[in-house]
Amino acid sequence: MKKKLVALTGAGISQDSGIKTFRDEGGLWEGYPVEQVATPDGYRQNPQLVLDFYNARRRDLKKVEPNAAHYALQELEKKYDVYIITQNVDNLHERTGSSHILHLHGELNKVRSSVNEYEILDWDTDLTLEDKDSQGYPLRPHIVWFGEAVPNIEEAMRLTSQADILVIVGTSLQVYPAANLMNFAPRNTPIYLIDPNPVSLAGVTIIKERASKGVPLLARQLLA
Repeated sequence: MKKKLVALTGAGISQDSGIKTFRDEGGLWEGYPVEQVATPDGYRQNPQLVLDFYNARRRDLKKVEPNAAHYALQELEKKYDVYIITQNVDNLHERTGSSHILHLHGELNKVRSSVNEYEILDWDTDLTLEDKDSQGYPLRPHIVWFGEAVPNIEEAMRLTSQADILVIVGTSLQVYPAANLMNFAPRNTPIYLIDPNPVSLAGVTIIKERASKGVPLLARQLLA
């Protein structure tokens, strides 16, 4: 039986593909106050602004490609049962062919009913105010906004609690509840943190590299 490798990925892994992060200098939040484009109140007050913001993100996503870090995680499936828990809303993991991907904060290429969170549709074009769900209600981005529950967090906790190896890539470990996931790993589980500016964590092996260099480096070690 293959060992289970769980990878927790954040904005840093996609940054190497050219996708801007939200929090860093020059990031997306500098041009758009978070309260306006990533909260339920912002959507109620100005839905067109919110749709414009995510339509732009969806168009940007079509211009980029997965990088070596995304491909290295897929390559690890040769030896491990790999589960990716991502805080990212892009589809770069999917585009490498990774088998098991859990999105914590939603997906850019999906939309959902504004009244029924279980009515979710694939979507790769601009979303407009005229687009409606099956009951005639507006569609909204399938994104978990600030102040909303994270539906997949319990599944993420379950997966992490079963990890034989935990790999953390490109996340600041500052966004909760995702930042707490590593605490669910079983005792003595090897934990690797790949980040160019990592926080210091007891019992964690640090690889001080950008994702596109650090993940392939670790993958070569784990596949050897």
